[in-house]
Amino acid sequence: MTHARYPALRPRRSRAYAWSRAMVAETTLSPADLIWPLFVTDGTNNREPVRTMPGVDRLSVDLIGAAAREAAALGIPCLALFPNTPASARSDDGAEALNPDNLMCRAVKAIRDSGAAIGVLTDVALDPYTSHGHDGLLDAQHRIVNDTSVEVLVGQALTLARAGADIIAPSDMMDGRVGAIRDALEAEGFHDVQIMAYAAKYASAFYGPFRDAVGSGGYLKGDKKTYQMDFANSDEAMREVALDLAEGADSVMVKPGLPYLDIVRRVKDRFEVPVFAYQVSGEYAMMEAAVAAGVLDRDKAMIETLTAFKRAGCSGVLTYFARDVARLLG
Repeated sequence: MTHARYPALRPRRSRAYAWSRAMVAETTLSPADLIWPLFVTDGTNNREPVRTMPGVDRLSVDLIGAAAREAAALGIPCLALFPNTPASARSDDGAEALNPDNLMCRAVKAIRDSGAAIGVLTDVALDPYTSHGHDGLLDAQHRIVNDTSVEVLVGQALTLARAGADIIAPSDMMDGRVGAIRDALEAEGFHDVQIMAYAAKYASAFYGPFRDAVGSGGYLKGDKKTYQMDFANSDEAMREVALDLAEGADSVMVKPGLPYLDIVRRVKDRFEVPVFAYQVSGEYAMMEAAVAAGVLDRDKAMIETLTAFKRAGCSGVLTYFARDVARLLG
């Protein structure tokens, strides 16, 4: 490209006024870019603060409908639900995931009954339901059994679709689960239920507060490195995304978020499909700690980081800041 030279060219001209900066902005952020994760817990009129995530609460099912109406009024298009399953309902086989009256199914139905015009994304993985805290089932040697786990995940996905979920989001990272879930949804007539695959989910240090929120951290035996991706790898993410798309995913997710924006960019450039990222619990907690220490302006940091996700190629972002950012954006 050929450009004039200074002083004929002064790049600062377009930055001189707010209206001009807005006019030439390459990336914009709106409430429609946000997905708000909510944690569901037992009880009535129960709002439990998550100790490691300041400002985030677990909500009992009877409070979920009001949260959905608030989100819809703010222009947030979708909620993501995660359960804090009681210890008494956890088991080695994660059978509670198949219960049509479990926390997730009741929360989905509560949102439907609320009349909120909003999408509902439901996580599919067994870690909120297993007594060992893993996303799949274990054999006698404490190894993850892939194909048997997939069978249970398919049942979980169908249970959630029957409850009224709009998007099934498998976060378990089992091989072949997207194709199996897609086939099952089609066979039962759920042709319009979307699959947002956690296609590039890394074994990360940033998940700790989330495990606290869903109550799985204290149960986890070992780590998840045999099924979640090595954070040193990038080409492997391309292969994982390609497999999930070939199996029927409508969109894909990269998780965590900010440390993996290079992966977002590669996925968007290569596959040209809707790409989402999760600004995960550890990222949220870090920012809140920095705000509490007086080293970050919370409003500015929220907007800047979420705009960075959009700039990298995200169609949308799952973020615990969703409600606050939507309020800021007006």
